[in-house]
Order: sequence, then C-alpha cells, then structure tokens
Amino acid sequence: MTTILDTILEEKKREVHRLKDESGMVTSSLNLPKRSFLSKLEKAQQLSIIAEFKRASPSKGEINMALNPEEQAKSYTDFGADAISVLTDTSFFKGSFSDLTAVSEAVDVPVLCKDFIIDETQIIQAKKAGANLILLIAAAMDASRLKELYEFALAQDLEVLMEVHNEEEVEKALKTGTRLIGVNNRNLKTFDVDLAVTERLATSIKKAGAFLISESGIKTEEDVKRVIAAGANGILVGEAFMLAANLEKLLKGMKLPLNEVVQQ
Repeated sequence: MTTILDTILEEKKREVHRLKDESGMVTSSLNLPKRSFLSKLEKAQQLSIIAEFKRASPSKGEINMALNPEEQAKSYTDFGADAISVLTDTSFFKGSFSDLTAVSEAVDVPVLCKDFIIDETQIIQAKKAGANLILLIAAAMDASRLKELYEFALAQDLEVLMEVHNEEEVEKALKTGTRLIGVNNRNLKTFDVDLAVTERLATSIKKAGAFLISESGIKTEEDVKRVIAAGANGILVGEAFMLAANLEKLLKGMKLPLNEVVQQ
C-alpha cells in the first residue's frame, strides 16, 4: 500500500534532479550569525517551543494561506517562541524557500527548514536560504543514508532535528549520534494523531541523553503538560498557532516550566 510519505518522497526525487540541474544558478546565500537551538535547550528552564509557519498540509488542505511569513514569525518570537520552523515543500504543503529566507531575515532565533530531505543538494539549498537546522526523517531512508546526510549537515554547520515515529526509527536515529530527536505523534500511514507516541518513545530517547521534541497534535495546555511529564524538552506546533484566534495567549500559555527530572 502506497502511503502519503511514499508519494511525497517520489516527488522529492524529481525535485532533487531539478535542483541539481539548477544548482549552479544560485550562488548567493544569507550571511547570518550562527543560531544554535541545542544551546538554547541546554540552558532551558522552560519548555522550548518551535513555532511553525505552515500554510497547508496533505491531511488538512489549506490551513491559513493569508498569513505573512515575516509578520507571523515576529509574532511567534514576540510571544516567546525559541525557534521557528518553516515548511518549504511546495507540492504538498504550499511552502517555499522564499518563506524560509523571509523568516530567517525577520527574526534572530534559530530557523528550521522543515522538508523531506533525501539529498545533500537540499541541505545546501536550506543553508543558502537561511536555515540553522534541518529536518531528517528516519522513515524516509535506510540507516546508512540517514547517517550520511546527518554528517553532511553537521559539516555545513547546521544542526539536525531527527524525526521518528516508532521504536525501530528511534534506534536508527540514535545510531547517527544525534542529540536532537523529534517524535512525530502523527501516523504517516493513517494520519491519526496520538500523544501516546511521545510517551511510548520517550524513555529510550532520554536514556540515550538526547533532547526530545514532541511534534503534532499539541493544541492545549493540557497537551503540553502531558508531553512534559513524558520527558519532552520542547514541542513543535504549527496548525494550532496558524489558526489561533489569540496567538499570544495560546503560545505564552504553553511556555511551562520543565520538571527537574526533564532537565538535562
């Protein structure tokens, strides 16, 4: 059975071919100071929040196409976000690298390039567009390729958020030596969302000494308390912030203190 991830990855292969053909055309890149999300996590006394600029998704369709990336990113940081995630996939999420550049120039916090990265060319593109971190999805490739792309990103002076969905992927991710793991609570086959995924995978991630970011399905203060109790150092929230009637109240309400057992 073909999943949406399979469909997206097939499109990414076509995109990579186009990128390689065009790679010589784009030589300029943003010259911004280094911004480390890991450094923030090491010092954090409160839950760290990655606030996401997300125009649309395959499961929800259009979420909020009217928002301006610079203005939304500035609101995120004004209200306490520790990092900004930008969806750069166009075909399925209606994002762009222009959005990433706009956000990187507008804020002074770390910016994550959220995409389905399968090739070094995409990592170079992300850095040129202003990314400080990239996402690597363990389900998208075998362990050997995952480690290659992880080490390539580090060589580009980028940090990596390694995304996992199950126990096998946690083991694969940890073998790379990563210090930052995102648990996606969304099943990529069914699109069901369950915070129990974070609770189930947290123990092995924390035991390995990695920082844990809980992703997807976090909408309320109660959701935040639940993932903190599981051991999360941070959360990644997109849809709830993009649709919030009172963004300031929602975001500030999620900036809760970490329990002592959570801090590293």
